[in-house]
Amino acid sequence: THDETGKTYIIKTADNFSYTDPIDNSISNQQGIRFIFEDGSRIIYRLSGTGSSGATIRIYVDSYESDSIKAQIDSQTMLKPLVDIALKLSKLQEYTGRTQPT
Repeated sequence: THDETGKTYIIKTADNFSYTDPIDNSISNQQGIRFIFEDGSRIIYRLSGTGSSGATIRIYVDSYESDSIKAQIDSQTMLKPLVDIALKLSKLQEYTGRTQPT
C-alpha cells in the first residue's frame, strides 16, 4: 500500500502486447512489455529506435482511480507509486546509471 494514494498494486497479468491499427486493421506484434494491475492501472515499456544510434526506452504509466475525490489529486502525486514500481521492475537506473530522463 502506498501512503500518498492509499492504493495497493497487484499485478493481474503481464504480456508482450500486440497493437491492431484501427484504420487498416494491420497487426503489429511485440510492441512492448505490459503489466496490468488488478485495478486497471498499467505500466508499459517500449523500445523506440527512431534515432540514428542507440534506442530510447519509453515507460508509459496509467493509473485508474474510481474515487472522484482522489481523481482530483495532482497527477504526479497519484502516478508516483506506479513510476517507482516501474523503475524497480525494470532496474533501469541500475542498468543505465541514469537517475533521470535525458
